[in-house]
Amino acid sequence: METLKDQLNARVTAYDHWATRRRYGADGHNNCRLWVLACMDERLPVDEALGIHVDTPAGGGDAHCFRNAGGIVTDDAIRSAMLTCNFFGTKEIVIVQHTQCGMLSANAADMERMLQEKGIDTNALTLDPTLPELKLDKGNFAKWIGMMDDVDESCMKTVEIFRNHPLIPKDVVVSGWVWEVETRRLRAPTRDMEKRARTDVTAAQFGVKLKQPARWR
Repeated sequence: METLKDQLNARVTAYDHWATRRRYGADGHNNCRLWVLACMDERLPVDEALGIHVDTPAGGGDAHCFRNAGGIVTDDAIRSAMLTCNFFGTKEIVIVQHTQCGMLSANAADMERMLQEKGIDTNALTLDPTLPELKLDKGNFAKWIGMMDDVDESCMKTVEIFRNHPLIPKDVVVSGWVWEVETRRLRAPTRDMEKRARTDVTAAQFGVKLKQPARWR
């Protein structure tokens, strides 16, 4: 018969492993062996969208979660994905972008001009003061901002980049999804206009007339 003492010993042991799991490398993986890249927008509830528990009471934690403006590829997103996939046991990457995204709301070239009008020299910036070698080539600041023309296209291209990046192991499963803010529904990214008709997914729907500076090659 299992006693309460046995149950408590098992619970304490499990908690101790959870609290110190980063010491165990790949054997200290999160519950779902999962890394999530999501937009930082407060209207994108990662747990609800994916049916997981990222921020949980002690003893939980289904995934590592990285959020930035747009849920797009950046050097720091690649850095974080590289670490979790190669050293912390992660076997799956899920990308979540969303409709009504603020990254559709303006043209990046216009945003750069606004910063320049504030006296900021966008051609002479150190992006990371701790790594001054990391610089943008002249004329690339607007691309770096990462504004979008189309959420579905952005999501599909982000998936492609992670699947083909040399720092991400080939056996890592990568998928991308779009959260519909209007309907609170998750769907796969698509070019089917009928499936996208009920939501705002393009910069043109925000009144942006010009294409964004080309970020994707």
